[in-house]
Amino acid sequence: MGEDHVFLRACRREPTEYTPVWLMRQAGRYMEEYRDIRRKVAFLDLCKSPDLAAEVTLLPVRKLGVDAAIIFGDILLPLEGMGFHLEFAEGEGPLIRNPIKEREDIERLRIIEPEEHVSFFLKAIEIVRRELEGRVPLIGFSGAPFTLASYLIEGGHSKDYSKTKGLMLGEPSWWHLLMEKLTEVTIRYLRAQVHRGAHALQLFDSWAGCLSPRDYEDHVLPYSKRLIQETGQQAPLIHFSVGTSGFLHLIKEAGGDVIGIDWRMDLKVAWERLGYDVGIQGNLDPSVLLSSHQMIEAHVQKVLESGGNRPGHIFNLGHGVLPETPVENVIFMVEAVHRLSRR
Repeated sequence: MGEDHVFLRACRREPTEYTPVWLMRQAGRYMEEYRDIRRKVAFLDLCKSPDLAAEVTLLPVRKLGVDAAIIFGDILLPLEGMGFHLEFAEGEGPLIRNPIKEREDIERLRIIEPEEHVSFFLKAIEIVRRELEGRVPLIGFSGAPFTLASYLIEGGHSKDYSKTKGLMLGEPSWWHLLMEKLTEVTIRYLRAQVHRGAHALQLFDSWAGCLSPRDYEDHVLPYSKRLIQETGQQAPLIHFSVGTSGFLHLIKEAGGDVIGIDWRMDLKVAWERLGYDVGIQGNLDPSVLLSSHQMIEAHVQKVLESGGNRPGHIFNLGHGVLPETPVENVIFMVEAVHRLSRR
């Protein structure tokens, strides 16, 4: 894969002949082929099968015409090796069966070596690189330390993240120890992915928007900043978060070549706040893909206009593809982005 691919040039804010596009959860339940595989294989088993994970990764590249692949997996995969019991329950999503309750729970956490504890994930990256044959770049990824910590403390999804905030603010020494360990594991994990063949990386801080700007700045930013500084030299890095429009300047301070924006903020306004020395990714509302082709095209045009044809825009949804999305609508959207943005 040459460095002149349109997606990688956009990561570097270089001019491109059209705006590249890929999708979060671009391999998922909205695709019939994925559902067929999942009828036979449990989610965690699928993640741990390099051949199957590679097959799922390649599905949307072949079917949708996107400009990048993202390796199939889950942000919580490294946590098993650290000492957590991870399950994916039907209808409930990921569950941590032994969440953090005491300082001793944090002290026991292992700093894992990715080659030993997530070798299946790294093997899938190798397979995909070989199968792609230079067609599009491959994106590796990880959860950010705060989002990983929230899962470990809450035991799964949460409405208010009260346990996480309670530990963060009430037991700062515990919090520091936990974030230090998660940051170190994530640095090693992302470096290993680049070593095995990932062309770019995305850091998912999906739950950072539950925080106030001050708490993010005091208790999260230093760890994300260290992580990005120590991995960002390896490959272009996209820093994605949800619900953080109120402190985008802090997300930028944490770092990233490209900042991912959810659909709650106009792209033009977001870029003005961030400054034009970073790329920007986003930000179509995933629900738009449930509408008509005419409506999809109108919204795609609006996002592209908000991006202003400025170098450094990567088209994406503001979050992942919804399971009920018609696949033909996704194909149409990708084609529309390429057609409407061509210089």
